[in-house]
Amino acid sequence: MTSFHDDKDNKVHKSLYGRVKLENATALLHFSKKGIVQQLLHNLKYKGHEEVGQILGEWLGEELKLVPSYADIDVVIPVPLHRLKLKSRGYNQVDKFAKALSSALNAEFNNSTLLKTTNTKTQVFKDRLKRNTLEQSNFEITNASILANKHILLVDDIITTGATVEDCANQLLEIEGITLSLATIAITD
Repeated sequence: MTSFHDDKDNKVHKSLYGRVKLENATALLHFSKKGIVQQLLHNLKYKGHEEVGQILGEWLGEELKLVPSYADIDVVIPVPLHRLKLKSRGYNQVDKFAKALSSALNAEFNNSTLLKTTNTKTQVFKDRLKRNTLEQSNFEITNASILANKHILLVDDIITTGATVEDCANQLLEIEGITLSLATIAITD
């Protein structure tokens, strides 16, 4: 476990500092190649074990509901998959994690306002430069008015360079009055 939610000056916050304005940022677990967290995420993402996301979301949710700076989360939004990837995989690996967090925090779950517009290949094998050279966003917001003046918790499975989260966050931060926080299952060491 990282226990980052107990420390505002943590690795997740630092990895996005100067790129995205975040109220809070945390990751539940440390990720290392060939470790147990990699196995968990692989089972969640590619083997259909959505219950992994549910369990990890309940675990982090129990932690976050004890942290005052997470008490005012209004909406939990998972990083979306492109519709074609969603159709081929059958589920978004982050949805159950996000739903469990929204339940623990008594917040709304919303997976329909942030959309992925570009069907990109996996980011896992790209280096930082290739990930950060996007000319335009791969995401868009629909019906932004329902999120105005809300505290949003953006949720993803893993942060490596932070490029995906940065892209999503910058779209969300265009909405009037938004406060943005971030929670992920894991962060790379």
